[in-house]
Amino acid sequence: MIDRGNDLFKQINNAVLDLQNAHLQSYSRPLKSLARLLNHPDLAEANEALRRDVDLDAFLARSIESQGAMIGSAAPAWPDDSLKVLGLSLLLIEKFAANPEEMASFGHVYFHSGSKIIASVQEVTRQIIIPFVRDYKTFVLNGGSSPAKLVLPLSDKVFIVHGQETDPSNAVARFLQDIGLTPVVLHEQVNRGLTVIEKVEANSDVGFAVVLLTPDDMGGLKGQAPEPRPRQNVVLELGYFLGKLGRSKVCALKRGNMEIPSELAGVVWEPMDERGGWKLALARELKAAGHQIDLNTIVG
Repeated sequence: MIDRGNDLFKQINNAVLDLQNAHLQSYSRPLKSLARLLNHPDLAEANEALRRDVDLDAFLARSIESQGAMIGSAAPAWPDDSLKVLGLSLLLIEKFAANPEEMASFGHVYFHSGSKIIASVQEVTRQIIIPFVRDYKTFVLNGGSSPAKLVLPLSDKVFIVHGQETDPSNAVARFLQDIGLTPVVLHEQVNRGLTVIEKVEANSDVGFAVVLLTPDDMGGLKGQAPEPRPRQNVVLELGYFLGKLGRSKVCALKRGNMEIPSELAGVVWEPMDERGGWKLALARELKAAGHQIDLNTIVG
């Protein structure tokens, strides 16, 4: 078993951070480094267990069958078994490292977010590699098993965290209603004499949270020129829902250029563009979280 003090996972996390920040010309280096670290001899026993009884070719064949007329409407056919998901993710990373162009192609098919190739690479990093590394570390440190999880009914309510701008939150609320979900907007809820954080807690029985990062405030390091940034309550509530729901059930939509706290590296966020491309991105996140969403009906 890997000792908790071993720095191997620190190296793995660093490779993922480098991959997140890489450009088109440089992403293959941290990708190959990640695959090499995952094949460290200390991880051989865990990897052997994960590769057992998983068929990557069959998984890819089932996944591509979901492709509709719209680019990016295909969804990976992940099995219900969390350990098989880990095994398939491990095999995917090894496949991408052997041929980095495969990573860009996979992202274009399943997580299409524009014409830029690096955008597809970044989507694969956010959607597959970051969750894999998180759960893989837990699996290894638990001696080759995943901790039991309490499975609760999936709520159709979606909490919307927003700043001062109301137009983005209204647009997200309308979209959620259109696809059959129930938006929860804090200022629309009864106060009942509660503080803001108490209101958040009282209305947090949701299955998903959408956090709108808009440039409402100005701030920066002492002595430096202030830069646009999200409201501090938005960052606080983002952290709250990350802790309560987990990263897989939180999606941040970012509008405009602004300072994002470095502690949020690894959080899935999508640009809230004027053309409405964010709707497909959000719908994919909701579908991945377990909601029944027909991606072929989503239009910008």
